[in-house]
Amino acid sequence: MKPLSNRVLLVEDNPDDLELARLAFERGRFARNVDVARDGAEALDHLFGPAAADPPQVVLLDIKLPLVDGIDVLRRVKADRRTRHIPVVMLTSSAQDRDLHACYELGANSYIVKPVDMEQFMSAVNSIGLYWLGLNLTDAHS
Repeated sequence: MKPLSNRVLLVEDNPDDLELARLAFERGRFARNVDVARDGAEALDHLFGPAAADPPQVVLLDIKLPLVDGIDVLRRVKADRRTRHIPVVMLTSSAQDRDLHACYELGANSYIVKPVDMEQFMSAVNSIGLYWLGLNLTDAHS
């Protein structure tokens, strides 16, 4: 069994949300490495390109992204045998039912609407880190 990477891929194009999420992970000390992709194409490159040798333990994925949207990234991740086991948490401002249903239909592991309050946002990211990097067991053989 290969060891877990304790690595997070944070896919976010909003600089404020990006910094808050990074700060929350830093404070929580859950992830040794938080890699950032600022658009969907960069996320796909991270997951299927040279960095794929050290996959993240969890992906936090926004829906509304430049170049390739988050739903298309999710579709590709969950369709590929090399990455479908990686938990994908949709962390998005979209509370639209069609987005929620589409993401779960494609295999999202969780769907969280970003709180607008800074402290609530950081608390939500901290909870994500606690669960997916601390409490949740993963099958590294997948």
